[in-house]
Amino acid sequence: MAIRVVQWATGGVGKAAIEGVLAHPDLELVGAWVHSAGKHGMDVGEIIGLDPIGVAATTSMDDILALDADCVVYSPLLPNEDEVVALLRSGKNVVTPVGWVYPDLDKCKAILDACAEGGSTLHGTGIHPGGITERFPLMVSALTAGVTHVRSEEFSDIRTYNAPDVVRHIMGFGVTPEAAMAGPIVDLLAAGFKASVRMIVTEMGFDVDPELETMQEVAVATQPIDTPVGVIERGQVAARKFHWRALVDGTPVVTASVNWFMGEEHFDPAWSFGPEGERFEVEISGEPDVKLTFKGLQPETIEEGLVRNPGIVVTANHCVSAIPYVVNADPGIKTYLDLPLLAGRAAPQFGLGRTK
Repeated sequence: MAIRVVQWATGGVGKAAIEGVLAHPDLELVGAWVHSAGKHGMDVGEIIGLDPIGVAATTSMDDILALDADCVVYSPLLPNEDEVVALLRSGKNVVTPVGWVYPDLDKCKAILDACAEGGSTLHGTGIHPGGITERFPLMVSALTAGVTHVRSEEFSDIRTYNAPDVVRHIMGFGVTPEAAMAGPIVDLLAAGFKASVRMIVTEMGFDVDPELETMQEVAVATQPIDTPVGVIERGQVAARKFHWRALVDGTPVVTASVNWFMGEEHFDPAWSFGPEGERFEVEISGEPDVKLTFKGLQPETIEEGLVRNPGIVVTANHCVSAIPYVVNADPGIKTYLDLPLLAGRAAPQFGLGRTK
């Protein structure tokens, strides 16, 4: 029987997750929670720009809790632990890109109790963090002996991120350097990236210093920069870098970094993506050094990104691909270290049961 799935929130990741569920041969979409009252009662297909599929969205959490469903893809902008606890207690497994990639279990009593009561499982995933920062570095590290440093890094053009309020007021673009450095984004990002670094540290056995190091840098516009979120004036923040590092006796051994730019021109300092352009990288230093570059996770043009951003889509796909494995797992919080190898599924025209 098909695994019955609910989508929680229908923003960029949520819409892509719905598409992924509809394309997955083992999954069936049976519900969707929406934040906006204007979407209540709408057919989910219409919400994502498709023909009706016979599933109505709801703003009622009680409606979702009452559904006969196996798993919820939980993708709000910010997580709410009380919501996750309620979903787990109702017997629904939860896969999410907004946290719990490698949580401190001592601080997760409410979630673990809900999993035990509901016989359910919680799995945090995504891309960066949630894949490129820990799952893939650990996999690649098996090719190398005597590892001395593990690095994961993102280089992205934020002009393709179609969320103007988030870009300005949370990410901190188009404000003064002082406002950006004091803004909320570094703490919001740290919740995920520090967990990713700790997973690698623990699994690979680095004897690190007690505290992880957090650093952030900004570059300002040297002349007005026209962007999809408005003009960034001279002296305002137009590029940002974030780094989370684990140290052994002051030497970095695990680093997760983010580079977000509004293009590559008119910055001080004069940062750029480098000759390889936008990308994600995983690099393992050891014997031998190994470097893995991910392309295709960023759109070809700004215009394409504002319509459909591959980074958002792959985040959703990583969640959807995990659903069958999470549903089959024992109750509790399960990380990449607990689940078997995850895989996607063949396209219908190439998969089992295809038309001959």
